[in-house]
Amino acid sequence: MPYLFTSESVSEGHPDKIADQISDALIDNFLAFDKDSKVACETLVTTGQVILAGEVKSNTYLDVQQIARDVINKIGYTKGEYMFDGNSCGVLSAIHEQSDDINRGVDRNNKEEQGAGDQGMMFGYATKETDNYMPLALDLSHTILKELAALRRENKEITYLRPDSKAQVTIEYSNDNIPQRIDAIVVSTQHDDFNNDDAMLSKIREDIKTILIPRVIAKLPKHIQALFNDDIKYHINPTGKFVIGGPHGDTGLTGRKIIVDTYGGKGAHGGGAFSGKDPSKVDRSAAYATRHIAKNLVAAGLCDEILVQVSYAIGVVEPMGIFVDTYGTNKVNLTDGEIAQKVSEIFDMRPAAIEERLNLRQPMYSETAAYGHMGRKNETVKKTFTQPNGESINLDVELFTWEKLDYVDTIKQAFNL
Repeated sequence: MPYLFTSESVSEGHPDKIADQISDALIDNFLAFDKDSKVACETLVTTGQVILAGEVKSNTYLDVQQIARDVINKIGYTKGEYMFDGNSCGVLSAIHEQSDDINRGVDRNNKEEQGAGDQGMMFGYATKETDNYMPLALDLSHTILKELAALRRENKEITYLRPDSKAQVTIEYSNDNIPQRIDAIVVSTQHDDFNNDDAMLSKIREDIKTILIPRVIAKLPKHIQALFNDDIKYHINPTGKFVIGGPHGDTGLTGRKIIVDTYGGKGAHGGGAFSGKDPSKVDRSAAYATRHIAKNLVAAGLCDEILVQVSYAIGVVEPMGIFVDTYGTNKVNLTDGEIAQKVSEIFDMRPAAIEERLNLRQPMYSETAAYGHMGRKNETVKKTFTQPNGESINLDVELFTWEKLDYVDTIKQAFNL
C-alpha cells in the first residue's frame, strides 16, 4: 500500500538556526587563526539578547561579540521593529577554558592516537532517490527555503518577507519506495505587518504559489518536476499571521534542529548536535564520515539505500563498532554484517584519521549551519578572517568534503562491482 513521508526544514532566520550560525562562525574564526583549537560553543538568542557560553582551548583571541553581530546582520536582522537586530542587541559572553578532564582523553603526543572527544553513536545515510543522494522530502524543503531567502534578499518580486520561515513537504511513495507525487507543501514565512489581515494572507498565499514554487520547480531535474501537480495541498501561513518571529517570537538554542541538519527523519540519529563543535568532537566528525561512507557506497552501486552507524567511547582511539543496514537493497552476495566488516577495512574511523581524510580543521563550518549539513555542494571558496587587532588572513577553504565521491572506485574494487 502506498504511504506518505514528511520532512521539514527551517530558514537561516529561524531562532535555532541563528544560534547554530553564531556558534559555527566562532568555530571558523578560532580554526582560521589556530587550527588546533578545541571549541564547544553554545548560543542562546531571545528578544534583544544573545548569550554565548561554552569551552575553548585556543592560542588566538577573538572579539566574539562582534562575530555574533556580523552573523545576525548577514542573516537579515537589521531593523529595530524585528525586536532583534545585530547592531543593537546585547551580547553576553560566558565562554571559558576547556576542562582538562576532557582534554586529557583527546590530546595525545602522537596525533594518530587522538581519542574520541565523547562517547556516543553517529549515523550516516544515503539514498539514490535524488542526485545528491539525499531524501527527497528534506531536499525539497531545503530548496523551498533557500529560494524564499533569495526572494527576500532580492526584494523585488516579494517585498514584505522577514527572515524567519519554515517549510515542510509530504511525498507519496509506492510499495517499492519510489516517490509518486507530492501530496502537501507547508510554508510559514514571517512578514511585515499589513493593514488588512485577510488581504495580507491572500497576497502571501498567491505569491508563494505563483512566484516561489515555480522558481523552485525550475531548479529541479525533470523527474522531480513531474512530481508536482495541481492537486498538491498547500498550507501557507496556516495560523493566518506571522509578523512576530525570529528570537522575539521564540528563543533559539544551538543544536535543536538535528533532524533538519541531517536526513529529515530518514535513517537514524545518534542525538548529538553538530554546530559549535570542533572536529575532535565525534558527534560532528563521525557523522560527516558516516555520510561520506554511505554516499560513496550508494554511488558505487552497492545498494539503493543505506544507513551506517559508528560508535565511540570518550578518550578511546578505535570505534566500538560499525553497523550497516541496506534496507534489503543490497546488490552483492554479502550480509549487511559482512558489508560492515569490509567498510571498516576501507575507512579508517579513528578520530584523527577522519579529520585528516575529510580535512576538517579548516574554517569550513559556517556554511553548514543553515539548510543542512548533508547533500551540499563540495567546492572551494575564499574566506577572510580578521582579529580584533586588525590582522586579517585570507584562506582557500574546501567546503563539504564529506560529499565527495572519491571512494567509489575503491569500493567497486573491494566489492567486485
